[in-house]
Amino acid sequence: MTARTPGIHHVTGIVGDADAAVGFYAGALGLRLLRTTVNYEDVLQHHLYFGAGAGRPGSVLTVFPDPTGDPGRIGKPSYETVSLAVPPGSLEHWRERLAARGIDATEPDAEERFGDRVLRTTDPAGTPVELVESADAGDQWTGGPVPESMAIRGIDGATGLPADPYGAASVLETLGFEYEAERDDRIRYRAPGERATRIDLLDRDAPYVREGPGTLHHVAVRVPDREALLDWHTLFRERERGFDVSRVKDRHFFHSLYVRGPGGLLVELATESPTPEGPSGPGLADPAIDGHATELYLPGRFAEDRALIEEQLPRIDPPDERT
Repeated sequence: MTARTPGIHHVTGIVGDADAAVGFYAGALGLRLLRTTVNYEDVLQHHLYFGAGAGRPGSVLTVFPDPTGDPGRIGKPSYETVSLAVPPGSLEHWRERLAARGIDATEPDAEERFGDRVLRTTDPAGTPVELVESADAGDQWTGGPVPESMAIRGIDGATGLPADPYGAASVLETLGFEYEAERDDRIRYRAPGERATRIDLLDRDAPYVREGPGTLHHVAVRVPDREALLDWHTLFRERERGFDVSRVKDRHFFHSLYVRGPGGLLVELATESPTPEGPSGPGLADPAIDGHATELYLPGRFAEDRALIEEQLPRIDPPDERT
């Protein structure tokens, strides 16, 4: 049996306008724009990486902008919400910061969230985003527009809307998440790491998901390296039924595979160790490009098509122009 995952690697959503996404995630939320690159399945579409601190696995949120796509609909089987960790006692600051930018936010009942204080809002495409007060270990970034004592520390967790909660729970347990608690229609699972460890499953009626701007595409969990990834690939391929498993893919910054198991939620397994062509540090951040992170970063295999790609992609304004 391969080692359990310590927690979430990143969460990926679909947005509409790329510039609006940068304005929200890097401007309003103060995340670090780590990389502006392309969707490796469609190089004429942006892929934006945001994160906290060094952009380590566990602190990264990525989005695929699809400016011409029809609005998505949150539903089964998919993820309802991504949650970002903020320091204890910071929600009032966040409520005021968002209100000053005309962004609505509500605070769900803490009792329904196992005692967590949560501020819930949406990005410009309508994707639900939560700020959760958390004392878990996380990353800090001193160069952002939000005071360091209040800034986002990384991913807190995610909430799934599976077609079959029991099937989804079996996938999480296989990966190493353990049942922690449940209240009403919310069931909480926790991985054994020190950050980005929570996934909640909702057992409630919901329409079928329509993928598009305003929805979350997948949650990725951490595995140490490509060798461990191959072990997981073998394990899931050997399951008799109910698992759809991709080949191992080179995502430039890491290697990964995708699995959709019982319950229907798409889970990516992504390596904490980078690919040979990827970043040399502990995360995706590169101080040399701070302030220039909207400039297009391309892996070497796409370099000869740079002119064509840049001609097709819309311009994105730097986040430091709208803090």
